[in-house]
Amino acid sequence: MDILQVTSLLIVLAGLFGTVNYLFLKLPSAIGILVVSLIASVVIIAFDWIAPGFGIGDTVRDGVTGIAFSDALLEGMLGLLLFAGALHVSLDDLKKQAPLVLLMATIGVGLSTLVVGTAFTLLTGMPLLIAMVFGALISPTDPVAVLGVLREANLRKSLETKIAGESLFNDGVGYVVYLVLVALAFPADDGHAATFGSAVLLFLQEAVGGAVMGGLLGWLTFRLMRRVDDYSLEVLLTLGLAFGGYSLSLALHLSAPIMAVVAGLFIGHVGTRYGMSEITRDYVDSFWKLIDEILNAVLFLLIGFEVFAVAFNQEVLVTGALAIFFALLARLAAVAVPVLMLRPFKRHERDVIPVMTWGGLKGGISIALALALPDSEWKPLILGATYMVVIFSIIVQGLTVAPLAQRLAQSAWVTNGRDD
Repeated sequence: MDILQVTSLLIVLAGLFGTVNYLFLKLPSAIGILVVSLIASVVIIAFDWIAPGFGIGDTVRDGVTGIAFSDALLEGMLGLLLFAGALHVSLDDLKKQAPLVLLMATIGVGLSTLVVGTAFTLLTGMPLLIAMVFGALISPTDPVAVLGVLREANLRKSLETKIAGESLFNDGVGYVVYLVLVALAFPADDGHAATFGSAVLLFLQEAVGGAVMGGLLGWLTFRLMRRVDDYSLEVLLTLGLAFGGYSLSLALHLSAPIMAVVAGLFIGHVGTRYGMSEITRDYVDSFWKLIDEILNAVLFLLIGFEVFAVAFNQEVLVTGALAIFFALLARLAAVAVPVLMLRPFKRHERDVIPVMTWGGLKGGISIALALALPDSEWKPLILGATYMVVIFSIIVQGLTVAPLAQRLAQSAWVTNGRDD
């Protein structure tokens, strides 16, 4: 099938599965589509096992692997999703939570990568650098999954801003850490392995360059928007910023996710205030909310069908189950350490650590990064463990984080002052 046929099929299935969820399961939209997609996948696998002569399983598997999930997300959908998410995060609210967000997006990601990588190499005997790659791809929270759940959770504003802001930035930082570790763990075809110095330069180029690119392109787009008063054209300019900026960053080897987040925050804060009329703001807001909802539906549909790309066996199942525990333990460290570091300067309510730990959902980005790994004897195990962590995170944590937050909020008391 060509790209138009694949896109049409995905949108049709997302609509049908969303309707099944709406009428029967009544789960949050994205999670419901994922669950229905998983059920459909299991039914196909079971039917293929009972009646292998029809070859349905192989046909679906060929179709799923032919979609190139990693490329579709990392080089296409992700830029739009991150831009849409950042566009609707208040920069004023984010500034109040900036110290914790920045610490969790840097020290937290690094600490989580170290915890998961060390545990994984002890568990499996995997070389430490390759295990660290797994730690890097599984450590960042997925802003797509997190922001989707936040819409249903009705958290207080300060806690919602912490979770949303951290997920947007640690995703970009985690992606850069992943690229650096992959360069170290998997030498190039010419046999020259990356050095520590080159890894540091790559990190600075990707992270700092992506942020500068996002700010520059966001400012240029804002200047254009100030000169026009046509809501359809201004919506088109924001779409061009998200699409074009992401593609340009990829071409220049800068962090495209960080670019998309910075550009989205700039347009959402400066552009909407000083570069748009009220009617344009309404149209831009509605357009990007719709894009976000549609792409979320398609992404979670694909995550459910990616079960066909995983080679499950006893080792993968056992390792994946333990990886869920390690990922949660690492997430606890990534949240608790920055909170405790800031305790002398800023005090937080006691529900911040448990809610942000349990609400740190993994998602399609982790699966895409696992699929993008160079072929090796460890890739099937990493992919299987990643998939199990992601499915547990989205379904179990995603469906229970809101009740957990509400229960803790009812009995919350401030131990060292007020959470601002």
